[in-house]
Amino acid sequence: MMWQWIGLMVFSLTLLPAGLAMACGWVPARLRERLAPVRPRGWAFLAVYAAAPLNALPRLAEAPPGVSLALTAAAGILVVVGCLVAGLASLAQTKGTSR
Repeated sequence: MMWQWIGLMVFSLTLLPAGLAMACGWVPARLRERLAPVRPRGWAFLAVYAAAPLNALPRLAEAPPGVSLALTAAAGILVVVGCLVAGLASLAQTKGTSR
């Protein structure tokens, strides 16, 4: 149980603020070139962050195994969607600058 709380705290302190800032369009000037499609990457960060509470909270609440498994599967789907959003945004940005 302690590792669930630690993981939830670490993800909440790292990915949540970064994802919210990037989804709002804010990124430090020196990173703007590397993180060119800022808003889609922010939404991708938030989708990856959503996996942590979806995985940890049912376990901490001692939910039945079926509920925990269903929410863990939903978390996995969110992570895949987040990775696809980041990849497609990056691909669209590189196609737009290659001409």
